Amino acid sequence: MGKPSFVYVTYIQTTPETLWNALLDPEMTKDYWGRHRNVSDWKTGSAWRHEDYDDANNVRVVGTVLESNPPHRLVLSWASPEKGDDPAKQSRVTFDIEPYMGEVRLTVTHEDLDNEMLRRVSGGWPAILSSLKTLLETGKAMPMTQKRWSGKS
Repeated sequence: MGKPSFVYVTYIQTTPETLWNALLDPEMTKDYWGRHRNVSDWKTGSAWRHEDYDDANNVRVVGTVLESNPPHRLVLSWASPEKGDDPAKQSRVTFDIEPYMGEVRLTVTHEDLDNEMLRRVSGGWPAILSSLKTLLETGKAMPMTQKRWSGKS
């Protein structure tokens, strides 16, 4: 039996290009991702990191851009910094962006999770992605994700 996965699907009133930009732009991620930003050149094979917005030395997640097909699909490896060099300790996140009936369907699939990471992402992804949706549809992220956030309620 393989490792567990987490899948989240949401529909957003936006364009694929705007959603793609919101996933990558550090100024936008800080608002909906708990004062964190994602940093990379977003080319296939490039490194990426998820770091505190106010302290770039505090890196939360590291990985590699496995696939980058703007504005439709982004695939990342995902690991804690201390486990980033061990492929057995990495998970994989896929962002699939599709036009859907005049809106956009975002499917986030986080695979190859251990039980602890499954618990953490099951609580984290819904809040982050709900705030992303709110930001894109209203111009303002949810207040709970505009603070430094640990993913704990």
